[in-house]
Amino acid sequence: MLKYPEYFQNEEELENVLSMPTPEVVETIKETEGDLIFLGVGGKMGVSMARMAKKACDQAGAKKRIIGVSRFSSEKSRRFLEESGIETIKGDLVDQNFLNSLPDVKNVFYLAGMKFGTSGNEPSTWAMNSFLPGLVAEKYKNSKIVAFSTGCVYPMVSYKTGGSLESDNPDPVGEYAQSCLGRERLFEFGSIKNLTKVSLIRLFYAVEMRYGVLVDIANKVYNEEPVDVTMGYANVIWQGDANAMILQTLKFCKSPAMHINVTGPELVSIRETAVKFGKLLNKKVSFTGIENETALLGNAELSFKLFGKPRVTIEKLMEWTAKWITDEKVLLGKPTHFEVRDGKY
Repeated sequence: MLKYPEYFQNEEELENVLSMPTPEVVETIKETEGDLIFLGVGGKMGVSMARMAKKACDQAGAKKRIIGVSRFSSEKSRRFLEESGIETIKGDLVDQNFLNSLPDVKNVFYLAGMKFGTSGNEPSTWAMNSFLPGLVAEKYKNSKIVAFSTGCVYPMVSYKTGGSLESDNPDPVGEYAQSCLGRERLFEFGSIKNLTKVSLIRLFYAVEMRYGVLVDIANKVYNEEPVDVTMGYANVIWQGDANAMILQTLKFCKSPAMHINVTGPELVSIRETAVKFGKLLNKKVSFTGIENETALLGNAELSFKLFGKPRVTIEKLMEWTAKWITDEKVLLGKPTHFEVRDGKY
């Protein structure tokens, strides 16, 4: 049984909890043949996920190479990974010579992507989100590939539906979301052409104390700024739970590729969440905009059948977030822009 703190004292404790492997992750890593490579490890989720994999290896007594690849704009992240026993390789994945120089590894986690700043930079967006996945699918055609996608490939649906299912047709809004569907299609093509076993993870808003939808809302409330309720609902999941589920998808890679929604079980009302944060933070709450009935929402029942429900509840996430914000601890300063409805990031 994993033990969570009442509150987080500092970033070190937060990082340790984010990377705690569940017993199921330990068992998955124990059963997995071969080493693991994380492409795009330097992003918001890659560091904690790679560290979770390393800890699971240690607990399972499995001797595997855990390799993290990134441009490492933050050398701090690179040092942190290396101090955790993870090999790092620095370079630009879009550079085909660099990509082809990477070691052949049996288990690939594809975390690379471009979202913010995509408006006005569409060619780079498509290169990173669609062209590169085609290269990776070919480079690692004899490996298992777990690739990050996004819930943005779905259309907005009424909150009354409970969210989009994996079987629903994608209908992405805006070039960012379209390029992400391109990413899926290229991995799907490689999976069919080369019989590569692939899992595509449609993730809806992983959160932790330094960033995420809950931080965005709590920060607005704390600073007594109006909360935009135009996007009336959202899905969230504790990043540690998301890491654990995604690592376990190695067991479910197949050809043709499998799609899995990963998010929490609740449809979170932005208005009600802001009101609750107002009570937790002892702040007056104000709003802007009018709720739409439709939102970008996912139904994750398939993932719950495969992995069980998230261990951390929305109530605990809100308590942790409110305490972190009240103590004015460090934030990443990267808003999710969850309220965007036109697909322009």
